[in-house]
Amino acid sequence: MRKSKSRADERRRVKSSGNVFLDLGFDQADAEVMKLRTQVMIRMEQHMKAKGWTQTEAARRLGIKQPRVSRLIKGKSEDFSLDMLLKLAARAGLHPSVKLAA
Repeated sequence: MRKSKSRADERRRVKSSGNVFLDLGFDQADAEVMKLRTQVMIRMEQHMKAKGWTQTEAARRLGIKQPRVSRLIKGKSEDFSLDMLLKLAARAGLHPSVKLAA
């Protein structure tokens, strides 16, 4: 006996563009900045974890208060500009760079 299709199977699947923010309907420019901010935040969290930093230690090294470190780790990208994230990455000992492609 064959099972009927589930609701999930009945939904139309759309291939991702590679940028979830673009897929969610943000315009191209905003989607690119949101994607970059998210990538920097993820890398920062990985770096802090690899270094074994507590949030208090990370705050001291980054020159920000612990609640901001918490928001960084939680991925609250709306709380950080790309400029600030790149500055924090440099303070953490990472070497941020921007590559532009046509």
